Amino acid sequence: MITAELSDTGRSRPLPALLSQVLVAFTVEFDNEFERRMAEAGYPGALLSLAVWLNLMRFLCTGTVSVRDLAVKAMASENTIRLELGCLERWGFVLLQASPADLRPVPDRPHRQAGRFLRDGWGSGRGIRSVWNVSLTEKGRKATAIWPSLLVEIERRWETHFGLSEIGNLREALQDVVGQLDLELPQGLPGRRDGNETYEPRGERGASPHSLPVLLSQLLLGFTIEFDGKSVAPLSLCANTLRVLGEAPIPIADIPRLTGGSRETTAIGWELKPYVVVEQNPAAKRGRTARLTPVGLKVQRRYPELVAEIERTWETRFGKEKIRRIRDCLIDLFVPRSGERQLLSERLVPAPGTVRAGVERPALGRHNVGAAARQRARDLVAQTEMFQRDPASSLPHYPLWDMNRGFGP
Repeated sequence: MITAELSDTGRSRPLPALLSQVLVAFTVEFDNEFERRMAEAGYPGALLSLAVWLNLMRFLCTGTVSVRDLAVKAMASENTIRLELGCLERWGFVLLQASPADLRPVPDRPHRQAGRFLRDGWGSGRGIRSVWNVSLTEKGRKATAIWPSLLVEIERRWETHFGLSEIGNLREALQDVVGQLDLELPQGLPGRRDGNETYEPRGERGASPHSLPVLLSQLLLGFTIEFDGKSVAPLSLCANTLRVLGEAPIPIADIPRLTGGSRETTAIGWELKPYVVVEQNPAAKRGRTARLTPVGLKVQRRYPELVAEIERTWETRFGKEKIRRIRDCLIDLFVPRSGERQLLSERLVPAPGTVRAGVERPALGRHNVGAAARQRARDLVAQTEMFQRDPASSLPHYPLWDMNRGFGP
């Protein structure tokens, strides 16, 4: 099963997989260039990803916002916002301050890594209150100054590379369906969904045109909401780890390569436990293997059936020609150019001086390059080389944003 899946560069990939692969490719190019420009501005190693701009940081450009209001603007649960703000605080992009109206004491303690007294829970979501105020640091202001124009520039690069009419047709095809969605959705695909998100019914159809990654994200999220409402396992798990596992055990260390994800996002966590058996690898002195349980096999078999079912429903709801037009436009981005090289491969060449190009940088929020940062750099280089060799086979079938990569792929 895996060999057939990984050798597929044709038209058999489902719509959400195509949306995901193109969104990840755009995000990788965008994040590389953002990292390079932040380094030029004096902030090397700023691996903060596009999704953070679309879903959170853009709401801080006009001034201070409370945690509660930020969650409303971001269309996310407060728990999700607290987690992201804790990371952004630790990485130096935002400042969290208690509200003058909140008279409850904020305990502090010596922080082991920072080497100074900080509030208890600093750098994490713990202890952040709804009424606290969030503002940008100087580093955050530099980032928000780069993102808007860079979004336009990367899209222009895609128009030059793939063709103005090709990207225009894709944007138009996506907009045609996104404009018919029933819900108001965030501009970026959320990094995690905890089930507490509330998406309001859309007041007016045919919303104003958006940029390419926003359209990809919203259409993918619309599909995800529908899939997750009918499946016991979310699309993010079905399209990645559960897709590549089987009855025979597979080394867990191979899962990132098979799915295109990172070590952290493909780890066998609590969400996967009902569907996966983890065992010691009998063929090696160390390492573990994973295989699907009977429940996992049932979910795996149901995944392509449910995706196809939703695609047919969408063809009825939005128009068969509109859905097929989106598929065709997405597939056209993968066609070979000179020899075997796919068009998308050239967009995945990392910018010089970036971690994906092989430059070692301290982990976000750190001053020195530690063992974890070195391993992460090696993983990013290996992932990038894999994406370049064969985007159709190696890009993930669903984006899994990694906190350790600035919420990037």
